[in-house]
Amino acid sequence: MKSWLAAARPRTLPLSLASIILGSFLASSTGQFSWTIFVLASLTTIFLQILSNFANDYGDAVSGKDTAERVGPRRAVATGLITKESMFRAIILMSVLALISGIWLLVEALKEAPSAYFWIFMGLGVLCIGAAIAYTNGKHPYGYSGFGDLAVLLFFGWTGVLGTYFLHTLSFEPLLLLPATSVGFLATGVLNINNIRDIETDAKTGKVSIPVRLGRERAIRYHWLLLLGGMICAVGYTLIIGHNWFSWLYLLAFPLFVLNGRAVANHQKPGELNPRLGQLALSTLLFVVLWGVAMVI
Repeated sequence: MKSWLAAARPRTLPLSLASIILGSFLASSTGQFSWTIFVLASLTTIFLQILSNFANDYGDAVSGKDTAERVGPRRAVATGLITKESMFRAIILMSVLALISGIWLLVEALKEAPSAYFWIFMGLGVLCIGAAIAYTNGKHPYGYSGFGDLAVLLFFGWTGVLGTYFLHTLSFEPLLLLPATSVGFLATGVLNINNIRDIETDAKTGKVSIPVRLGRERAIRYHWLLLLGGMICAVGYTLIIGHNWFSWLYLLAFPLFVLNGRAVANHQKPGELNPRLGQLALSTLLFVVLWGVAMVI
């Protein structure tokens, strides 16, 4: 059980839920919110995140990318704690659970919408499942080619926030791209820390992440751009929609992002970056909660 819990990587769940929470807060600020939709969207996201973690564990082991030199948490399949066959079955199970939960979500959210909406979101759901699996699996895993950052921005930012908002409200507001991009940038920052930590081992195993392409120094600058981009998008949205002093409550989280950027820049040993992954993920969740509370009060 400990091996399965470790492979599920529960510390990644708060970050994956951040976009669902923000999208729900945005919907609530317009007077349109459903607990059923929120719970089902959260459940679907949890299944997708666990699926992604299982598939990542499996793909790294099969491809040989997870070596003894890896600094981060060891993978369950690579260490033999879980067999490849068992992990493969778990991937199928999580895919089925995500699909069932997702269909239930769509039935509840879109029962009064045109049927075309159901099939559009169904396609997005299948794409999410495929993206979770293809990150480190298949002939050309996109996670090994430096496209993981774009996928995180797309799914943890734009799809998560805008999709959740639409399921609550059956509407789309272009201006919401700013908060969606804000969360997406911060989520990408978590992946970037992971890739900076693994830059040496990734280069040896042929995993061409963004930091491998840029080099450590420029990857740190890229990290600062992600953090600052997330903060600027939030401030820009608040300035555009109008504000009072309470609208700036989320600024309380900004020092945590600055501390994270300084720590990533100053730490020289790869292992020192491990705590910064969780710190940025939890800081992002706090940022989202503070922002959401300011919207609805």
